[in-house]
Amino acid sequence: MIAINNLSVEFSAKSLFDNINYVINKKDKIALVGKNGAGKSTMLKIIAGIQRPTSGSVSVPQGVSIGYLPQHMTINDSLTVIEEARTAFSEIKKLHDEFDRCNNDIASRSDYDSPDYQKLIDRITTLTERLAMEDSDNGEAEIEKTLIGLGFKRSDFTRPTSEFSGGWRMRIELAKILLKKPDVLLLDEPTNHLDIESIQWLENFLLTKANAVVLVSHDRAFIDNITNRTIEISLGKIYDYSVNYSKYVVLRQERLDQQRRAYMNQQKQIQDTEEFIERFRYKATKSVQVQSRIKQLAKIDRIEIDEVDTSHLNLKFPPAPRSGDYPIIAENVGKAYGQHQVFDHATFTIKRGEKVAFVGKNGEGKSTLVKCIMNEIPYTGTLKTGHNVKIGYFAQNQAQLLDGEITVFDTIDHVAVGDIRTKIRDILGAFMFGGAASDKKVKVLSGGEKTRLAMIRLLLEPVNLLILDEPTNHLDMTTKDILKQAIKDFNGTVIVVSHDREFLDGLVEKVYEFGDGKVKECLGGIYEFLEKKKLASLAELEKTQPKKEVKTEVTKPVSAQQPAKEKQRLSYTEQRERDKLIKKAERKVKDAEENIGAVEKEIAEVESLIASGEVTGDIFDRHAALQKKLDNAMSLWEIAGMELDELKASLDK
Repeated sequence: MIAINNLSVEFSAKSLFDNINYVINKKDKIALVGKNGAGKSTMLKIIAGIQRPTSGSVSVPQGVSIGYLPQHMTINDSLTVIEEARTAFSEIKKLHDEFDRCNNDIASRSDYDSPDYQKLIDRITTLTERLAMEDSDNGEAEIEKTLIGLGFKRSDFTRPTSEFSGGWRMRIELAKILLKKPDVLLLDEPTNHLDIESIQWLENFLLTKANAVVLVSHDRAFIDNITNRTIEISLGKIYDYSVNYSKYVVLRQERLDQQRRAYMNQQKQIQDTEEFIERFRYKATKSVQVQSRIKQLAKIDRIEIDEVDTSHLNLKFPPAPRSGDYPIIAENVGKAYGQHQVFDHATFTIKRGEKVAFVGKNGEGKSTLVKCIMNEIPYTGTLKTGHNVKIGYFAQNQAQLLDGEITVFDTIDHVAVGDIRTKIRDILGAFMFGGAASDKKVKVLSGGEKTRLAMIRLLLEPVNLLILDEPTNHLDMTTKDILKQAIKDFNGTVIVVSHDREFLDGLVEKVYEFGDGKVKECLGGIYEFLEKKKLASLAELEKTQPKKEVKTEVTKPVSAQQPAKEKQRLSYTEQRERDKLIKKAERKVKDAEENIGAVEKEIAEVESLIASGEVTGDIFDRHAALQKKLDNAMSLWEIAGMELDELKASLDK
């Protein structure tokens, strides 16, 4: 579908890509992998048409649409969430406007035999087909479903986008791109600002509804679940594998091992041949054999081992100065924004040397509690830091706070004090900013490189309490593993805020669960925590309601969902009104289900006609229209189900 032809990109006489060729097919789900700075984001920009290559081209067939989500972007602040989402259908509105203009034009004309009249007829036909294919009648339902899937509440729909953080505004942009249903989706680190529940929804969307996808992500589980093809970018070349990431890692190692074995065997063969030639070069009796060996040597197709990028981060935190036995003591700590209580009565103690994780759904207060510990915001209750506690803090948006107009060296030079200034070059080299890389401006760095640069600040002076808020965002797989090992080797205390289950596994020995306005302490690692909760994954943790409550709602009648005492508090009139609302919502769900059944029956009848060979001129158009009708019905059923769940939850409070 999209062909990348002889693509080359050079920056400052350095080759980023060298004569790259590959094709993106209609149903490909591609993971674009490589080290930070290898050119993954640049590749997406070139395919999207935002950046031009030094040479080569990207061939995009006419009519093929591309949706591109960058790592960072600016969003309009003048609209509400739902208004911003509706702009995804602006192209459909333009088509409708053009269709109306053409119809008005043709009604006023009488030159039926002219070429212009025929062109107008052809254009109306084209527009009719385009509009028939678009799901415009169900636009509002699709908007609601997509926004809710990405974590928004219905109450958020009418809020201005300016009230939301950068991460939530990124979700709005992602929703717009998904709603457009482009032929090719280019996603650059889409999971950085999503919680596990939203990640799962996105996974399902990309698997079931998306066409071609090219994905850059540090989340190994995410790309494993979605992709069926992996393209590695390394040292200006690409290596294409028709498997997901985990299988690619195995196949890549096997390929390199085979190359090395073949190379060693060939080198031995060449050496033996050369020794034979040298030994018998001047013997007349062996001249024929010598000449034969010389020709044989010249014909050998020399095996080359693929060059492997072995550069890696050399990260080791300085030894931690000894702190008191209890670096953090919290008693009845709470935080509210107006009427919204984020959490309350948080009581816990973190011992010296412990490595703990803060987990939970976005908005439940993980980063807020970190800010309380840092004394950046007011709070209720008592929060004490122990004796001689020195905090090293890595904020979630730390990389975005860097000044893009100064160089890498100046960024560190401006904050370094004392003897450490003499070691800035060494530190930058350890973080893969050696040589000319230290003179780059920050604005030209990739997301992962900015994260590495921001992390250097943690090494400028010894600390004994590391607080890391989503430290793995934008980091490649290798760097993430190195960071994990460095944290494990660190002899101080660590608090990690993360949604990355794989990163937390084997790293933390205690988990603090944030949810329902509470902070619960769970001893053991992340998998011990999941086992105790009888959960398969963090996704279950991050659902709005506990699993037990959901099951009760499904299997028991409404009247049985509350304890007897609670029912006694409700008057007869209140109980009757409550039952009436729920019955109305349940009826709406039932009607939607009956509608789905009726449409499915129609589809089955049409398919049986096709199977029997009774094919009329419009039967395939009927089948396509019924499929669209079924999609609409399914969307309405999903919305009705969500409304019923929300109603039950609100009445149970």
